[in-house]
Amino acid sequence: MMGYVEAPKAWGLTRGMGRVIGVNLTDAVVEGWLARTELAELVDRCQACDRSEDCTRWLARTVKAEALPAFCPNKAGIEALVAR
Repeated sequence: MMGYVEAPKAWGLTRGMGRVIGVNLTDAVVEGWLARTELAELVDRCQACDRSEDCTRWLARTVKAEALPAFCPNKAGIEALVAR
């Protein structure tokens, strides 16, 4: 099982953002098209973000989306994984 015990909220939010646009970040690492270090950078970026409440609200009402909200610091990084 993959996770970030030092940043469980950021891990959950990062994973949730991937999920709503159809990207399973854990599978991406296991399958080798996302490095574990790249995933750690996404989680670190999320943890440093001061918009976690906005993110939580957005994820609570979003099941599926074409794009992530503009306020997400991982928007470009996660969206780039959709084409994979």
